[in-house]
Amino acid sequence: MSHARSRQVTAQFDGGTMTSDAGGLLLREVDRKMNLLPRLAACFLDGRDPGRVQHSVAEMLSQRVSALALGYEDLNDYEQLRQDPVLKLLAGQADLEQPLAGKSTLNRLELGTGANTRYKKITFWKQSIDELLVQVFVEAHAVAPSEIVLDMDTTDVALHGQQESRFFRGYYDHYCYLPLYVFCGEHLLCARLRPANIDGAAGSLEEIRRIVEQLRTQWPETRIILRGDSGFCRNELLDWCETNRVDYVVGFARNPRLQALIGDALCQAQQQWEETRKPARVFVEFPYQTVSGSWARERRVVAKAEHIEGKENPRLVVTSLAPAEWPARSSTNNCTAPVATWRIASRNSSCCLPIASAPSPCAPISCVCIYPPWPTSWSAACGAWACRRPDWPPLKSPRSGSAC
Repeated sequence: MSHARSRQVTAQFDGGTMTSDAGGLLLREVDRKMNLLPRLAACFLDGRDPGRVQHSVAEMLSQRVSALALGYEDLNDYEQLRQDPVLKLLAGQADLEQPLAGKSTLNRLELGTGANTRYKKITFWKQSIDELLVQVFVEAHAVAPSEIVLDMDTTDVALHGQQESRFFRGYYDHYCYLPLYVFCGEHLLCARLRPANIDGAAGSLEEIRRIVEQLRTQWPETRIILRGDSGFCRNELLDWCETNRVDYVVGFARNPRLQALIGDALCQAQQQWEETRKPARVFVEFPYQTVSGSWARERRVVAKAEHIEGKENPRLVVTSLAPAEWPARSSTNNCTAPVATWRIASRNSSCCLPIASAPSPCAPISCVCIYPPWPTSWSAACGAWACRRPDWPPLKSPRSGSAC
């Protein structure tokens, strides 16, 4: 590139009004196609004196949402951003010479509680905003899907000041809020800001009930499966799902009784790991009812007894999915089971013989092993239950060296 050596390279900082967020124009085209922000603005009622209003609700919402999408979270940023030409275009500002709303004006919009007060005269309808998120999800489908999976989850929003309702959550090791989210794939159906000094599942039943009822009005035949971690394993939520034709796959925290039920399977996994020094997994299932009676009925529990890097790593889920349906879906459709736990079934299916269903009344089992030549028809969990039921037939000894 010797011909370029004689060219002068100059860097100057007096280029006038410029922006580094021109990619935000793509967001405007997406919004125009979805008509999202105008519909969001329709969920608000502006009680301000029209003769004194400089920035409409639609403009402020577009300004704030666009800036958040571009990575500007702090309201203090708007002392400079209100002059950004791209942000003015995104907000629909007709006169590009006029600034957008400042931090104080946006603060009054964001901190509104939905009630008309002296300083916060913009109100909103919470139910309308909730319904809009679900409606946008429905509109994303040309036809009603045969099956959808709703994912519930919580996360931490770290706090670094003296924010209202802040609380120190030991699990995250800092002060935070604990919002609740409901997703379906990449679509957000619910985002509820909550303080951190509550149960992670608090309010989840109300949100799921609301979302399912709205979906059923437009997709009455669509099968709905609910998925969440062990923090959502609450009898009220599971019982509502069973009553309202909603299947579920929910994580289940270990306890000494469950540990005993999968003890033999864990030992088998440990033995495989010691022989191969590779992760070893044994899958078993069994009916389970809480001793305390906190569950309204007996439910199906599926366990992965895993041994990795010299330590056991068991995982359990409680599910309403039928035994005949679960094994096939766990290896072909990871949207009906926690991916990290069950995708291993599809990876090992080509090298592991299937396990026959155990004779009644023992529950069928689905087992995936490291070594293929060891199929049996009884699980360790079945043996534990058989010891409690003298009317059950005696266990047949599995073949020597059985890994399942």
